[in-house]
Amino acid sequence: MTRPKKRRIVGELPEVRYFKPAGVPMRDLEEITITHDELESLRLVCAEGLYQEQAAESMGISRQTLGRILAEAQSKIAKALLEGMAIRIEGADYAVPATEPHNHCRHGRFRHKTGSSEG
Repeated sequence: MTRPKKRRIVGELPEVRYFKPAGVPMRDLEEITITHDELESLRLVCAEGLYQEQAAESMGISRQTLGRILAEAQSKIAKALLEGMAIRIEGADYAVPATEPHNHCRHGRFRHKTGSSEG
């Protein structure tokens, strides 16, 4: 029996859900999905410059798990850029640190989100 996936902490949610090549209608594009935890790993390691150990701690996961998530995200982004695909951001089991009182869960720490990356 496999262990259930651990909920990841995502510090920031993106303001957009899609990226696509300019000048090409969505209906003409293939699409690849990046999950919120994959995007968070890219943000922390590639954009913020954290070491993988620091990024893993921030997301509440092991360094090895972060490494797998990051490698998958990098592979998907590279494929999308090289093949001119649209990138959709959705899915994963994650928690966002609460910033407003009405977003607190009963323990007062995080808003929880669960989504499917199936499309």
